[in-house]
Amino acid sequence: MRQGFVKVAAATPDIRVADVRYNTEKICEAIEAAADERAKIVVFPELCITGYTCEDLFTQEVLLREARAALLEIAKFTADKDILVFVGVPLSVDGELYNVVAALNRGEVLGLTTKTFLPNYGEFYEMRHFTPGPDSARRIMFEGNLVPFGPQLLFQATTMEELIVTAEVCEDVWSPIPPSIEAAMEGATVIVNCSASDETVGKDKYRRELIAGQSARLIAGYVYANAGEGESTTDLVFGGHNLIAENGGVLKESKRFRNDIIYSEIDIFRLVAERRKNTTFKMAAGRSLIRVPFYLEIEKTELTRHFPKMPFVPANEKERARRCEEILNIQAMGLKKRLSHTRARSAVVGISGGLDSTLALLVTARAFDMLGKDKKDIVAVTMPCFGTTDRTYQNACKMTVQLGATLREVPIAEAVSVHFRDIGHDPEDHSVTYENSQARERTQVIMDIANEMGGMVIGTGDMSELALGWATYNGDHMSMYGVNASVPKTLVRHLVKYAADVTTDESLKKVLYDVLDTPVSPELLPPKDGDIAQRTEDLVGPYELHDFFLYYMLRFGYAPSKIYRLAVRTFEDSYDTVTILKWLETFCRRFFSQQFKRSCLPDGPKVGTVALSPRGDLRMPSDACVAVWLKDLEHISLMD
Repeated sequence: MRQGFVKVAAATPDIRVADVRYNTEKICEAIEAAADERAKIVVFPELCITGYTCEDLFTQEVLLREARAALLEIAKFTADKDILVFVGVPLSVDGELYNVVAALNRGEVLGLTTKTFLPNYGEFYEMRHFTPGPDSARRIMFEGNLVPFGPQLLFQATTMEELIVTAEVCEDVWSPIPPSIEAAMEGATVIVNCSASDETVGKDKYRRELIAGQSARLIAGYVYANAGEGESTTDLVFGGHNLIAENGGVLKESKRFRNDIIYSEIDIFRLVAERRKNTTFKMAAGRSLIRVPFYLEIEKTELTRHFPKMPFVPANEKERARRCEEILNIQAMGLKKRLSHTRARSAVVGISGGLDSTLALLVTARAFDMLGKDKKDIVAVTMPCFGTTDRTYQNACKMTVQLGATLREVPIAEAVSVHFRDIGHDPEDHSVTYENSQARERTQVIMDIANEMGGMVIGTGDMSELALGWATYNGDHMSMYGVNASVPKTLVRHLVKYAADVTTDESLKKVLYDVLDTPVSPELLPPKDGDIAQRTEDLVGPYELHDFFLYYMLRFGYAPSKIYRLAVRTFEDSYDTVTILKWLETFCRRFFSQQFKRSCLPDGPKVGTVALSPRGDLRMPSDACVAVWLKDLEHISLMD
């Protein structure tokens, strides 16, 4: 449970209809197995102590008595286990029979959640046997103790107050207003569902979408345990279709028609962070639901869930292509509007032959196509200087020609040398002044060309560079519209690749593929033997790591120590722990120290869930201190 990860399980045990003794043994075996796997929450199917398909046997006193005794036995079985168990049982209360989910922890029955919506259509006849649960919960006498009984009980961990679990029963989640809605509004972060949903053609797809959708709507974890083999097949078949979801994503799903236990880890702190940011998720003004405390030990949760190396880039090729097309359209639509609004006659792009300026030029060409404007009014300016290599220069020229834009070359070495003389800088001193003088000269050139041509300078810098402050203030940092401002570097590469893949111009395709193979570099230092001497990732770190850090820090507000843990697991085949820690510290320091550059960022379109615009997603003071974030990493080597 450390860092908010709670391991959960959805279990479908082997059962026999009405054989309470056999079922109890199998349930206890599954609890033991889940406890051995260090699961903190385990959920069983609806009425699994007796079997869901007992039909009129539910009216038999002997079955109900045995089920009650079995519930107490299962509760006792949890006495020495660090686990919260939800198990379905029929229960007679005040002369009425209820379909109930019992919550068990450390030998006690903590609460009895009643089913609210009883299906009585198609193959279901629950109202023949059961009474709908009461409108609100109360306490009843159960085996000598007052136990909460009713809907929407909240079970809250004393060792992690953010872990609040509520239960609903099968049909409840299929109803128009599931009970879990109110429970979530009062703080429930994990919903469990003890279910007996039979299999019909196509129902599994709907069930999956339903559970994923409910977890998204409630910004919650959802653990769904379904009845399986062992239930009566007189008229129905149950497939044991178990699901674990988190905020719209399915973390784990069982194979149907096989009784099994599935496990995954729900990130409670991620859910809480999402709720904090989401102003449309309204918590209830007052508390009306019963809260029941339970105890779980805080310990490290072994992670089994997958964290993508490139969270900004879809892993599925088809989805990635769709996403790339959508992003290119968003970028182009934003630029189209700005060009139209300002009545700009031209667009000016500083083109270097690198990834970012290539993407900016491709987006500008697309915007001109949308406007029906002649692409000759796109002025692509190449400004060779001390670090320019022939490879990047040639690529910049070729792609400009192939796209139908106007190529303009303005060598800046002489102007920069004059500037060095004016400020008394030694040209042999290749310090930051040497580099930034070139970047600012280039910006001056394209700004003045834009003025001369009644045009607009299109910014090329990407979001990863902005996060790290890897831009020259009032140099490449500045433009009149930054089309790449919310596109991370790892995604820039895939957008250019997508453009190369779909173009029918073979010459352009060849150039774009060569750009993709070129090392990322600002080319501000003289080349060595004609090759690029300055590689960005050698200086600030690998962009795949920085984009990973950026995503989890900004999207979910994770602490650096938690980001480190996820990165170590995700990049174990690529980087050692020392390297990951080094670049994470670098990221934190640069992210805070470079905010002043983002505070005066030019306009640009937002394309994803993470963006750095000071007018939208990131309103951060430029003089905020990084100390707390670095302190979180101080004892990282001591974490088990």
